[in-house]
Amino acid sequence: MNERNGGMPEDEPRKARHGGRTQEPDTGTGTGTGTGREDGRGETEEERADRRWQELLQEIRVAQTGVQILLGFLLTVVFTPLFHDLEQTDKTIYLVTVVLGSLATGALIGPVSFHRIVSGRRVKPHAVVWASRLTFTGILLLLATLTSALFLILRVATHDPYVPWLVSGVLAWYLICWFALPLWVRTHYADRS
Repeated sequence: MNERNGGMPEDEPRKARHGGRTQEPDTGTGTGTGTGREDGRGETEEERADRRWQELLQEIRVAQTGVQILLGFLLTVVFTPLFHDLEQTDKTIYLVTVVLGSLATGALIGPVSFHRIVSGRRVKPHAVVWASRLTFTGILLLLATLTSALFLILRVATHDPYVPWLVSGVLAWYLICWFALPLWVRTHYADRS
């Protein structure tokens, strides 16, 4: 007996959340029967799409908050007296940074709009894939925005010739934390499970 499914024995079919279909318990054989259950979680394609959508929304909330605060700060800089005293190179870096921040914001808010437009059209698995692509694009644009903003701030604050090296070091850190480490874990542990 299993308390999770209302006391039904584990070997009896379970009702799926979507459409009231019955589904057999996952045997873990990974035979690829086309039921959308090859991942070992025992979920239908719709259930997987729902779970992935919820996970994606949590990830987007973190990135959206950061990029919106950064963009809000950047948008106010042009109205400060110091901005007009900047060299043309610094103003150009600033403009590039603001455009990158705006593009990142658009890409990270895009999945919300995407979901609203396609909601109820029975295309959630495809919507999740496209929303995930938009989110990854937003993360790349956020990386470029942060790097550009850091370069501008350190350049204006210090006029030090080591600024490009410092920014390169921080960029390397972002690349390690955001991409290299997750990719290493993915390749190192994915085949073992």
